[in-house]
Amino acid sequence: MSNELIISATQDGCRIALLKDKTLVEFHNEEEGTKFTVGDIYLGTVKKVVQGLNAAFIDVGYDKDAFLHYLDLGPQFSSLQKFTKLVRAKKINGGKLDKFSPEQDIDKHGKITQQLSKNQLIPVQIVKEPISTKGPRLSCELSLAGRYLVLVPFSNAVSVSKKITSSEERKRLLRLIQSIKPPNFGVIIRTVAENKEVAELDRDLRSMVTTWEEGMTRLVNAQPREKIIGELDKTSSLLRDMLNESFDNIHVDDKKIYEDVKTYIHTIAPDKEKIVKLYNGKAKIFEHYGIERQIKSAFGQTVSLRAGGYLIIEHTEALHVIDVNSGNKSNREENQETTALSVNMEAAKEIARQLRLRDMGGIIVVDFIDMKNPENKKLIFKIMKDEMMDDKAKSTVLPLSKFGLMQITRERVRPQMNIATKEVCPTCNGTGKITASILISDLIEKNIEHLLVKQNEKDLVLALHPYLFAYFTNGFISERMRWYFKYKRWVKMVKDTSMAITEYKFLNKEGEEIQLTS
Repeated sequence: MSNELIISATQDGCRIALLKDKTLVEFHNEEEGTKFTVGDIYLGTVKKVVQGLNAAFIDVGYDKDAFLHYLDLGPQFSSLQKFTKLVRAKKINGGKLDKFSPEQDIDKHGKITQQLSKNQLIPVQIVKEPISTKGPRLSCELSLAGRYLVLVPFSNAVSVSKKITSSEERKRLLRLIQSIKPPNFGVIIRTVAENKEVAELDRDLRSMVTTWEEGMTRLVNAQPREKIIGELDKTSSLLRDMLNESFDNIHVDDKKIYEDVKTYIHTIAPDKEKIVKLYNGKAKIFEHYGIERQIKSAFGQTVSLRAGGYLIIEHTEALHVIDVNSGNKSNREENQETTALSVNMEAAKEIARQLRLRDMGGIIVVDFIDMKNPENKKLIFKIMKDEMMDDKAKSTVLPLSKFGLMQITRERVRPQMNIATKEVCPTCNGTGKITASILISDLIEKNIEHLLVKQNEKDLVLALHPYLFAYFTNGFISERMRWYFKYKRWVKMVKDTSMAITEYKFLNKEGEEIQLTS
């Protein structure tokens, strides 16, 4: 199975696509300056303590105050409070904990009023991004994630991922980490640390300790709402969590992002540096790898299955509902049970992909096609559980009920990815009335004349929908050829399936869009 990461630069960030065997399984749209990412640590101010909820509302700079429950304070909250006061009073230099004496753990059945008071300053970590009408969810149990390890300040515990099953390997890793970890730091050993050398683990640990110390240096003079430690950007965090032996290529279409990715991979996995490649093709990178088409087909309300069935995906405030339909598949199989099993098996795989792709979280209810055979129901349950294994988000899958419904819960830490796949006509803006489409060629030519003759543009590029591209380029004497004879300049054309059918834009030789005056 091949894994490829495709990174496309945009004006305000980048778009990231993860492909498995050329099929899109994850899509992220990262914008520069995005705040409140999971893992970020802020200096928050307590705005309100609510005894009835046993929780507090914290100001971290978002429109709505963030939520902090007593159980999310963490056992070492007293140590965090004491350390914060000492750092801000400049009685501790940097973030070193070797000479720090921790406080006793707080009572896990205690009350929030015993620990927090209004206007108190506390470091908090984002564990859930703002979703819908809710502000961020916070924790005071701070942790820093690395490639192989997770660093937990104020704890001394070392634990190993349950997915590492070999008892010998678990003992080896425990022994190694206990010998190299600094005092008053706990460590969680991630699954990818299995069979890794001590040098790699030590490098990862030192990197996180450095990040912690730099953050604590900022804490000394930090203002309320200020970010103390920032999580990696989406590209780097994806690479950190997913880069393994099965990764074949990382294609990037921007020189700066290419250099950043290469530098980061050199830090975490020098042997994989050669898989990073700068894309210089003529077509857009998402066009070249067929991603634009996959995005349009995958994010609609109706999702087609290859063998003939289809899914209907509906979203509500409380839950997501997915309906499985056989479509024209029912005409091909021997009987109804065989049809239902065949469609449900394919649907289960596609649903698991859709949950990752759209980052759907909370409660998901799937209405599979009814099956009578209990063994078939067990098979669908097994397929769904197996398909969800690759998902980084925590999830729970329940067996099919007697009504043929499957209930799934999936961890929701950030807003759901939502991409509009129904295009609003760029000419009528959804009113249903447009200028005669035959006139679009006249309008384009009018703009070409203005740009070539009056503005004297060099190396003009026209980006447009494939249908328009075909209209202007087909034929012995095409429209483009006619323009060449008329204006004595060649207009380069490129297809762009992300555009609506009558949409177009002009680019200059630097690839920047030329703003047209109406």
